[in-house]
Amino acid sequence: MHTKIQWQNNVHFTATADSGHEVSIDGPADSGGENLGVRPMELMLMGVGGCTSFDVVSILRKSRQKVTNCVTEITAKRADDIPQVFETIHIHFVIEGDKLDPGRVERAIALTAEKYCSASIMLQRAGVDITHSFDIQQVDAEV
Repeated sequence: MHTKIQWQNNVHFTATADSGHEVSIDGPADSGGENLGVRPMELMLMGVGGCTSFDVVSILRKSRQKVTNCVTEITAKRADDIPQVFETIHIHFVIEGDKLDPGRVERAIALTAEKYCSASIMLQRAGVDITHSFDIQQVDAEV
């Protein structure tokens, strides 16, 4: 895996992944940022959210659950002192589908947290307290 970070100006950078996709990264205004991209720590949370959401949806689909939507909301608290690392992260899933089994949803979340999501497991090993919760919204899937 490889990524390239190219300085644009001030504290604005463009990150390019192996896949060719680009992300704009910018610092806060008090450091010269111009709101031209996400902040680096926001990008880390987005990565955790993408990783764990991918796992949960994949696991549920493999267990024959009819998932129609998944929204993952992440709330984090950072340390007051520098380095302002994440201290806590709460990941809340809102999973929509037809006849979803709450036990299977809970199991999918446990599997991503304990086995599959490299991003969140890496942060947990670094001492970040990560918690999870979920809501299920039952809908009748169209046939």
